[in-house]
Amino acid sequence: MDAHDTRLPMVLAGELTPFGHRLLQRVYYEDTDFSGVVYHARYLHFMERGRTDYLRLLGIAQRAMSEAERLAFVVRRMEIDFKKPARMDDVLTIDTTTVEARGARLTLAQTINRGGTVLIEARVDVAVIDGQGRPRRLPVDVAKAFAPR
Repeated sequence: MDAHDTRLPMVLAGELTPFGHRLLQRVYYEDTDFSGVVYHARYLHFMERGRTDYLRLLGIAQRAMSEAERLAFVVRRMEIDFKKPARMDDVLTIDTTTVEARGARLTLAQTINRGGTVLIEARVDVAVIDGQGRPRRLPVDVAKAFAPR
Protein backbone atom coordinates (compact mmCIF):
# COMPACT_ATOMS: atom_id res chain seq x y z
CA MET A 1 0.00 0.00 0.00
CA ASP A 2 1.34 3.40 -1.00
CA ALA A 3 1.84 5.92 1.84
CA HIS A 4 -0.66 8.25 0.12
CA ASP A 5 -3.26 5.57 -0.71
CA THR A 6 -6.80 6.89 -0.14
CA ARG A 7 -8.37 3.38 -0.07
CA LEU A 8 -7.36 2.65 3.51
CA PRO A 9 -9.43 0.33 5.71
CA MET A 10 -11.86 2.16 7.97
CA VAL A 11 -10.84 0.65 11.30
CA LEU A 12 -10.86 3.50 13.79
CA ALA A 13 -9.01 1.76 16.64
CA GLY A 14 -6.55 -0.13 14.45
CA GLU A 15 -6.08 -3.86 14.89
CA LEU A 16 -4.46 -6.39 17.17
CA THR A 17 -1.60 -8.23 15.49
CA PRO A 18 0.54 -11.23 16.47
CA PHE A 19 3.13 -8.76 17.85
CA GLY A 20 0.72 -6.31 19.55
CA HIS A 21 -1.20 -3.48 17.86
CA ARG A 22 -1.17 -1.53 14.60
CA LEU A 23 -2.82 1.83 13.92
CA LEU A 24 -2.88 3.91 10.75
CA GLN A 25 -2.85 7.71 10.99
CA ARG A 26 -2.82 10.32 8.24
CA VAL A 27 -0.67 13.42 8.69
CA TYR A 28 -2.73 16.60 8.49
CA TYR A 29 -1.69 20.21 8.04
CA GLU A 30 -2.15 20.80 11.79
CA ASP A 31 0.52 18.15 12.49
CA THR A 32 3.23 20.00 10.58
CA ASP A 33 5.46 22.98 11.15
CA PHE A 34 6.04 25.86 8.73
CA SER A 35 8.17 23.63 6.47
CA GLY A 36 5.49 20.95 5.98
CA VAL A 37 7.36 18.42 8.14
CA VAL A 38 5.65 16.81 11.13
CA TYR A 39 6.43 18.80 14.27
CA HIS A 40 8.42 16.60 16.67
CA ALA A 41 5.86 16.78 19.51
CA ARG A 42 3.08 15.47 17.26
CA TYR A 43 4.76 12.06 17.21
CA LEU A 44 3.91 11.86 20.93
CA HIS A 45 0.24 12.26 20.00
CA PHE A 46 0.44 9.52 17.37
CA MET A 47 2.11 7.14 19.83
CA GLU A 48 -0.42 7.96 22.57
CA ARG A 49 -3.25 7.07 20.18
CA GLY A 50 -1.50 3.78 19.41
CA ARG A 51 -1.13 2.91 23.10
CA THR A 52 -4.71 3.96 23.93
CA ASP A 53 -6.24 1.93 21.10
CA TYR A 54 -4.05 -1.05 22.01
CA LEU A 55 -5.56 -0.99 25.50
CA ARG A 56 -9.06 -0.53 24.05
CA LEU A 57 -8.76 -3.55 21.76
CA LEU A 58 -7.35 -5.65 24.61
CA GLY A 59 -10.58 -4.90 26.48
CA ILE A 60 -9.00 -2.55 29.02
CA ALA A 61 -11.47 0.26 29.72
CA GLN A 62 -9.37 3.17 30.96
CA ARG A 63 -12.38 5.31 31.84
CA ALA A 64 -13.92 2.51 33.95
CA MET A 65 -10.55 1.82 35.58
CA SER A 66 -10.25 5.48 36.48
CA GLU A 67 -13.81 5.89 37.76
CA ALA A 68 -14.29 2.55 39.56
CA GLU A 69 -10.80 1.69 40.79
CA ARG A 70 -9.26 5.19 40.85
CA LEU A 71 -6.32 3.89 38.78
CA ALA A 72 -4.66 5.53 35.79
CA PHE A 73 -1.81 4.91 33.36
CA VAL A 74 0.91 7.56 33.21
CA VAL A 75 4.03 7.75 31.08
CA ARG A 76 7.01 7.45 33.40
CA ARG A 77 9.83 7.40 30.87
CA MET A 78 10.20 7.60 27.11
CA GLU A 79 13.17 7.21 24.77
CA ILE A 80 12.64 8.36 21.18
CA ASP A 81 14.90 8.01 18.18
CA PHE A 82 13.84 10.39 15.39
CA LYS A 83 15.19 8.77 12.22
CA LYS A 84 13.37 10.43 9.29
CA PRO A 85 10.65 13.06 8.93
CA ALA A 86 7.02 12.55 7.96
CA ARG A 87 5.20 15.09 5.83
CA MET A 88 1.66 16.30 5.26
CA ASP A 89 -0.66 13.65 3.72
CA ASP A 90 1.65 10.75 4.60
CA VAL A 91 -0.10 7.70 6.04
CA LEU A 92 1.78 6.52 9.09
CA THR A 93 1.70 3.09 10.70
CA ILE A 94 2.07 3.09 14.47
CA ASP A 95 3.07 -0.34 15.80
CA THR A 96 2.99 -1.03 19.55
CA THR A 97 4.52 -4.11 21.14
CA THR A 98 4.57 -5.20 24.77
CA VAL A 99 8.11 -5.66 26.06
CA GLU A 100 7.22 -6.36 29.70
CA ALA A 101 4.21 -6.12 32.02
CA ARG A 102 4.86 -6.66 35.71
CA GLY A 103 4.45 -4.96 39.05
CA ALA A 104 3.28 -1.39 38.51
CA ARG A 105 5.08 -1.03 35.17
CA LEU A 106 4.30 -1.71 31.56
CA THR A 107 7.10 -1.33 29.00
CA LEU A 108 6.14 -0.90 25.35
CA ALA A 109 8.13 -0.57 22.14
CA GLN A 110 6.64 1.66 19.45
CA THR A 111 7.61 2.40 15.88
CA ILE A 112 6.16 4.83 13.39
CA ASN A 113 6.79 4.03 9.77
CA ARG A 114 5.71 5.23 6.35
CA GLY A 115 5.43 2.62 3.64
CA GLY A 116 7.86 0.31 5.42
CA THR A 117 10.43 3.02 6.20
CA VAL A 118 10.98 3.45 9.95
CA LEU A 119 10.66 7.11 10.95
CA ILE A 120 10.51 6.84 14.74
CA GLU A 121 11.51 4.20 17.30
CA ALA A 122 10.49 4.60 20.92
CA ARG A 123 10.52 2.71 24.19
CA VAL A 124 7.87 3.77 26.70
CA ASP A 125 7.58 2.91 30.39
CA VAL A 126 4.03 3.33 31.65
CA ALA A 127 3.17 3.17 35.35
CA VAL A 128 -0.14 2.54 37.07
CA ILE A 129 -0.98 5.05 39.80
CA ASP A 130 -3.86 5.50 42.23
CA GLY A 131 -5.90 8.66 42.86
CA GLN A 132 -3.13 10.07 45.08
CA GLY A 133 -0.44 9.51 42.47
CA ARG A 134 1.12 6.48 44.20
CA PRO A 135 2.28 3.48 42.16
CA ARG A 136 -0.06 0.48 42.16
CA ARG A 137 0.37 -3.01 40.75
CA LEU A 138 -1.19 -3.70 37.38
CA PRO A 139 -4.64 -5.19 37.97
CA VAL A 140 -4.54 -8.96 37.34
CA ASP A 141 -6.82 -8.77 34.29
CA VAL A 142 -4.67 -5.99 32.79
CA ALA A 143 -1.43 -7.94 33.32
CA LYS A 144 -3.06 -11.02 31.73
CA ALA A 145 -4.15 -8.97 28.71
CA PHE A 146 -0.51 -8.11 28.00
CA ALA A 147 0.77 -11.68 28.46
CA PRO A 148 2.32 -13.24 25.33
CA ARG A 149 -0.29 -14.79 23.04
